[in-house]
Amino acid sequence: MVQSAVLGFPRIGAQRELKKVTEAYWAGKSSVEELFKVGKELREKNWKLQKEAGVDIIPSNDFSFYDQILDLSLLFNVVPERYSKYNLPAIDTFFAMGRGLQRPATDSSPAVDVTALEMVKWFDSNYHYVRPTFSKGVEFKLNGSKPIDEFLEAKALGIHTRPVIVGPVSYLFLGKADKDNLELEPITLLEKLLPVYAELLAKLKEAGADTVQIDEPVLVLDLPAEVQAAYKTAYEYLATAAAPKLILTTYFGDIRPNLAAITGLPVAGVHADFVRVPEQLDDVVSILAPEQTLSVGIVNGRNIWKTDFAKAIEFVNSAIAKVGAERVIVATSSSLLHTPVTLASEKKISSEIKDWFAFATEKVTEVVIIAKAVTVGVESVADELAANAKSIAARGSSSITNDTAVRERVSGITPEMAKRKSPFADRLAAQKKHLDIPLFPTTTIGSFPQTKDIRVFRNKFTKGEISAEEYEKFIEKEIEMVVKFQEEVGLDVLVHGEPERNDMVQYFGEKLNGYVFTSNGWVQSYGSRYVRPPIIAGDVSRPAPMTVKESKFAQSITKKPMKGMLSGPITCLRWSFPRDDISAQMQAEQLALALRDEVNDLEAAGVYVIQVDEPAIREGLPLRAGAERDDYVKWAVESFRLATSGVEDGTQIHSHFCYSDLDPNHIKALDADVVSIEFSKKDDPKYIQEFSEYPNHIGLGLFDIHSPRVPPKEEFVARINDILSVYPKENLWINPDCGLKTRGWAETKASLQNMVDAAKEFRASVSV
Repeated sequence: MVQSAVLGFPRIGAQRELKKVTEAYWAGKSSVEELFKVGKELREKNWKLQKEAGVDIIPSNDFSFYDQILDLSLLFNVVPERYSKYNLPAIDTFFAMGRGLQRPATDSSPAVDVTALEMVKWFDSNYHYVRPTFSKGVEFKLNGSKPIDEFLEAKALGIHTRPVIVGPVSYLFLGKADKDNLELEPITLLEKLLPVYAELLAKLKEAGADTVQIDEPVLVLDLPAEVQAAYKTAYEYLATAAAPKLILTTYFGDIRPNLAAITGLPVAGVHADFVRVPEQLDDVVSILAPEQTLSVGIVNGRNIWKTDFAKAIEFVNSAIAKVGAERVIVATSSSLLHTPVTLASEKKISSEIKDWFAFATEKVTEVVIIAKAVTVGVESVADELAANAKSIAARGSSSITNDTAVRERVSGITPEMAKRKSPFADRLAAQKKHLDIPLFPTTTIGSFPQTKDIRVFRNKFTKGEISAEEYEKFIEKEIEMVVKFQEEVGLDVLVHGEPERNDMVQYFGEKLNGYVFTSNGWVQSYGSRYVRPPIIAGDVSRPAPMTVKESKFAQSITKKPMKGMLSGPITCLRWSFPRDDISAQMQAEQLALALRDEVNDLEAAGVYVIQVDEPAIREGLPLRAGAERDDYVKWAVESFRLATSGVEDGTQIHSHFCYSDLDPNHIKALDADVVSIEFSKKDDPKYIQEFSEYPNHIGLGLFDIHSPRVPPKEEFVARINDILSVYPKENLWINPDCGLKTRGWAETKASLQNMVDAAKEFRASVSV
């Protein structure tokens, strides 16, 4: 029998139950008992859903209150002393590491003031993980029993699960040395870490686990020789322990360049992502020993389109022909963490388009159907296959997916359209004449707190309970308040605060042709931050201006420069569920042309500072160096420049990037006049040095907007001094890490005031 397997299921709950209870806990409105109760209920619901669907191999330990890598750091006692010294309950230490913690002293406890650990993108996805941070003298030990507890939880329900654990090589490679230990290469800690892995696996076996899914996703990266060699060390060691069988699991890319590292490893099987790289099948099969299993990742864990059953069944049958049915597992390509929970919650999408989609719950069923088709025969699922074939054909022929005018406009793109009229030095001179911007200019990244009132009014407008005129007056009032605050605090380049915007991609998608939207298609981005990615279903175009009215109004009520705020073409692409029937490049070019029209209209309306954010540009970078990566950089950069190059020299183009390991050369190629980069969680001084020769202007983000912590003025001064040791003062902007949408007003006001006061101190010292 060919078994079916799911590598992981969304933990957020169909109604965002996890977000609600964690945020209530952080706010002191919910107890730790209630937090754990909801977590247990969500796990039980997910296990039962998969069991009832007929899945053979169901995951456990895929749940987390914040991030699965952070779970592992707490479990293995990888807790820097700045957190452990407070002797907080384990769950509070966990959250402090993830989001920082700042609270005053009480009669029963001392004051706490600690920043969060660094957070970065999970490979090329929009999920963020908390990077393991290894201090001097780190002592690995089991600091809890979460994987065992959750396995036993499922077992008590009569559900036998396969625990999921990120493997030792990936865990170390994805980590970094702490600021007190910068000379450390984390992979050198492997021999110290392995006994703790062995102890954990032995306890899982003792609890009844016969197989463990051990994720080694870094196998899709370019790995140094010492990391490749670490696989033999790690898995030969674990094979001598009293461990369950291990399924070595990879996803998101091509493992062929690292096949030698895993050939002959004493594992029970290998999982590969054949959605992303179907052509790796023969090579993966070639390294399997006769007794090893092949887990075929054939249902897409990263996108929402239905699986084409005919093609998937053909592929799985080809795998069966190579290794035999008894050695094949039909699986999701990766965890389903990256997809919404269920289509059942979607009531507003047209039935025609909804029929093209499969969310996590539906993908669970897809895995079961494919496994049944290749085991029992296609006749056993004939109705399901017929319905699927009809749906796939309908999408391919639909007029929704094709717009001749858009295709013709894309074909007319010329290289000159992606070039500014003059080089940066000439543009800077024109901007100095046009814009009154001082030394050490202060600004924010765009959004201000989205208050309850804003959400209530937006919801009323969406439901038709208030008129467009009433809603517009409310938005203008919010803009006036934000502009007045920025003038009072002393910011130099202002923003309108984005009160009318729900999400930085969804807002634009709702105003573009070609997009489709969900009502409840939430996906976890990090912690309790969930996004509802729009879906690119057809060719994209802009029927009318999208932001001009609000930006023009905001500029009309201040004499200071006002930034128009847009999301860039690559971010609009990457933070949507993209099409899988045309190239990513074509989709980016369509978006770039739509945004080009908006940039030009903003300039015509008197908005002469325009920020086009591209935080996702690094996210789209192919995971391995080579021709594919070079090609991506070329068309991604050209898409940004196509969107922004139609303006005059005196108009200043900004862009923003965050939570990625950025390449300064890629940022330089964009030729934006000013870029702002997430910096507050970077504690390696070499990071500043990487941007020391950046030719245009730059703002390295000075405080972490994902944390409620308020940095004192002295902290801003110290960080600015660090930057000025390698970066010229004439080119430095002062700004936060990212938008302030998720913060409260009290901490926003305090943080910005401290930031502006620090900038004024530096400005005064230069003038003296």
